[in-house]
Formats: sequence, C-alpha cells, structure tokens
Amino acid sequence: MKKRPRAWAEIDLDRLSGNLAVIRQSLGGSDALMLVLKADAYGHGALAVARHVLARGEARAFGVGDSREALALRNAGIDAPLLVLGAIVDGEMREVVRHDVAVCVHSLERVRMLDDEARRQGRRCRVHVMVDTGMGRLGPFADRAIEVAEAVLAADNLDLEGVATHLSSTSERGDPFTAQQITRFGEFRERLRRRDVPMPVFHAANSGAVLDSGAAGFDMVRVGAAAYGILARTDGAASKLEPVLSLKTQVIYLKDVPTGTPISYGRMHVTSDKTRIATLPIGYNDGFRFGLSNQWSVLVKGRRAPVVGAVSMDYCMIDVGAIPGVEAGDECTLIGRDGDERITVPEMASALGTVPYEVTCGLGQRVVRQHRPRPARPALADALHEPPGQLVRPEELTTD
Repeated sequence: MKKRPRAWAEIDLDRLSGNLAVIRQSLGGSDALMLVLKADAYGHGALAVARHVLARGEARAFGVGDSREALALRNAGIDAPLLVLGAIVDGEMREVVRHDVAVCVHSLERVRMLDDEARRQGRRCRVHVMVDTGMGRLGPFADRAIEVAEAVLAADNLDLEGVATHLSSTSERGDPFTAQQITRFGEFRERLRRRDVPMPVFHAANSGAVLDSGAAGFDMVRVGAAAYGILARTDGAASKLEPVLSLKTQVIYLKDVPTGTPISYGRMHVTSDKTRIATLPIGYNDGFRFGLSNQWSVLVKGRRAPVVGAVSMDYCMIDVGAIPGVEAGDECTLIGRDGDERITVPEMASALGTVPYEVTCGLGQRVVRQHRPRPARPALADALHEPPGQLVRPEELTTD
C-alpha cells in the first residue's frame, strides 16, 4: 500500500507559472507585477511559491498581510522586495525597519513613529501611502492622503516608494464602481504630480481589475487569486487560468452498514438502504468545513461519493455503496480532478456561501503541501548577503 499523509494538497507550480503568463499577457507583456503571498500564499505555501517565481523571474516583488509573514520570508532567505499591504501595529515597527520590509501608512502619526524608529536604527524605511478611493477599510481620503504623502517626503528617514489604493468591486467584469475608483486614483496622482515631487510607484489593480483591463495597472499590479487559479469568474482571460491546488485524502476505514444506520454526530444522516460507508481522515480542523455536511461529494475512482452525516473535527464519512472496488488506502479528491470528474474551489465556496479565497486560506496545518516541481533553494551565501532590491526601477515602469 502506498504511504500517504492523512490529507495533502498538491500544488502545481507549473500551473502557477502558466497563470502568471496569462496575467502578463493581459498587461500587454509587462512584468511590473507584485505577487500576493498573504495567508501563506492563499494556502498554497508562501515560501515554495516565492522561491519558484523568483527562480523563473515571474514576479519582482511580493505583497504580504502582516509583518510575521514578511519576516518568515526574510528568515528563509527571500531577499526580494516585500510590502506589508495592510496595517502594522506598534510592536512590529522595529523588525520591519530592521529587515527592510516596506509598509503601507495610513496616518500622520504612523509616519512620525516609523521615522523615529528608522532614525533609532540608522536605517531608511520604504513606505507606501494608502489612499481610500472607495474601499472604506484602510487609508485616508484624498485630501488627507496628500498630507500623509507630503509628511513622508519631509521625513528624514523615510522613502516614499509607492502610493496604493484597493479596488472593492472587481468580482464581476466591468463594475462601474471600479471605474470610479480608478478615476479617483488617477486624479490623486495628478494632484501629487503638480506638487513637483519625485513620483512614486502607483498601484491599484488586483486580480479582477488586471483581467478586465491592463489600463487599471498604473505602474504595477498586485495579483493573488488569479495567479492561484481560484477566481470565481470564468469570463475573458479568466477562462484561461488553471487551478494550482488540489486537495486529497484517503480512505482510512470501510464498513458495510444496514438500513437505518445513523452516521456521525446528531444522526444528521440515517442510511435509507444497506450500503458501504468510508471514513476519511479529514475534517473541519483541516479546512473541510462543517457546512459541507450532507451536501457535498468527494471523488473516488473517478466517481462522486456523497458526504454523509456531520463533518467532524478530524473525520468525515462518504457513501461508496455505488462505487465498486473501494479499498482502504484509496485516494479521494476533495478539490481537483479525478478522471472525467472535477471539483473546483469556486464550486465548493458556492456550496458554503463564501468566497473562494476562504476555502484555500482555511486549509489547516495538518494538510501536507506537496509542491511540484520542487522549488530550488537559494544558495546560503546569497540568502545571507544579498541585499533586498528595489520594488521597481523608475526606467522600467509601465504606464496606464
């Protein structure tokens, strides 16, 4: 019997490369692309993904969700430009400055505190001003953002590397509110340009905006979901994206049961006929959510087997009575393809009433990530001594 983990995710990095090629084509061939590695690369394994794309020159910078994600990459030898896309708390400032991690700023107070920390360390800190053009989450509106940008420019120890906004409505193609946000951001850029200051890198477009139009790109784009092939959209260029992740487990136990047998907690399912029940060692602690109880299927031998009863923390059960020849140790596919059948992340998300990103981000630590091909590790000397690069060189910037 082939030895397998309890549950594992197969990460096809060649598909990731293919998706990035589709994205660059949408940008007219530009490679001014920041790959977003938030939440362990949306559950795909941030370090392996970073090493893969750096080895192939497929991204020039990475966006992360918080300082811990950035520092984990730095400690593993990733020397590419890193940007914390959200907010940092006070206790994180010392390490992001020390390890040359760029941060987004949202207030004059944060500018002052970062400048003070950089001064204490005798270093410079790269910052991006976040402008709220309609997301309503982080960043001041335009008038206040101009003040924040000017404060960064006036600071002795800060470099205004970028200006960013976040588009809120790109899940559907051609949403008019996205056009409004892009217009507002363009107007902000013109206001800053009129102040006769060195122009930073402007970036707004996320995955949906990139696939709609390269004109939303400004100087750089930030892509996450599209790169991993988990967008719910299938229109236009999105139809060319391939899912990078498959989720699998194995049959750990089989039992023939008579009619009227209750299955799992709360007797949520009672068999209507004699059948065969297979137990799988995966549950909601692994990211196979309770909401899939009694309403989902798993692929076994190229056929769909219904999930029966309540999904528990560590296990779920499927009915394989209609699938001949199932044995303990057989592979089961929860996300991915088996023969002619396929289960997608957006399909599972729809059943759960959530977004696709929550499905892959929610995969638990017990799920073993298996990356193919295996990404190359950087040489130790390079990891220890090569300084982080710039986000983009001004002469290489694209324009919208």
